[in-house]
Amino acid sequence: MSGGPHHIAVVMDGNGRWATKRFLPRIAGHHQGVKSLRRCVKACADRDVKVLTVFAFSSENWNRPKDEVSGLMDLLALALSREVPDLLADGVRLCFVGDRNSLSVKVQAGLQEAERMTSANTRLTLNVCFNYGGRWDITQAAAQLAARGELITELSLDRAMAMAHVPDPDLMIRTGGEQRISNFLLWQAAYTELFFSDKLWPEFDEQALDEAITTYRQRERRFGKTSAQVDAATPGDSFVT
Repeated sequence: MSGGPHHIAVVMDGNGRWATKRFLPRIAGHHQGVKSLRRCVKACADRDVKVLTVFAFSSENWNRPKDEVSGLMDLLALALSREVPDLLADGVRLCFVGDRNSLSVKVQAGLQEAERMTSANTRLTLNVCFNYGGRWDITQAAAQLAARGELITELSLDRAMAMAHVPDPDLMIRTGGEQRISNFLLWQAAYTELFFSDKLWPEFDEQALDEAITTYRQRERRFGKTSAQVDAATPGDSFVT
């Protein structure tokens, strides 16, 4: 049996479908998704989760309709202006993970300022993966090591990942009924427990989060060992590779 998760990752799927079901434009679903994220951040902090990582915009999302992509960029800027003061007051450290080269100078500056403002907070680290992909992360890490002439090993690659500032996720939740991870945290999720919810992201509430955490607590995390080895381990032992 596992304790509570230290790090939860979420694929926030279903915003567009939530809006379509209500005959609203897809971007309305993304606005509702921000409200759900706000609720999830508070719920995780209240449950002593120390790291929350969310998939906000993937490398592949650029292929969506131009008006939706433009709306998402505007929403990011709006969310930064509205949410950062509350996150700062609530002790949340905000980190943006992903390739920033494709983002406008204004957006890049906004991300950097939000990170600077919340950098001293320690209650919860919120990683927002924006223009992120797991394959991109592995590729950029390898490129860093090659440029420095460093030997590429599992340890050196791990330290060069964009998520190296936090431990690997214990639990990954995907909403919206799909059962795949869609190029999210491919390296970091090697031993992550997966939980799939049929709820669309705007519908994902505290009760749904508690269901995922309860399921996680009921699982045995072996990290390549046998059940007997896990049972014989002392409470201080770690099996994370």
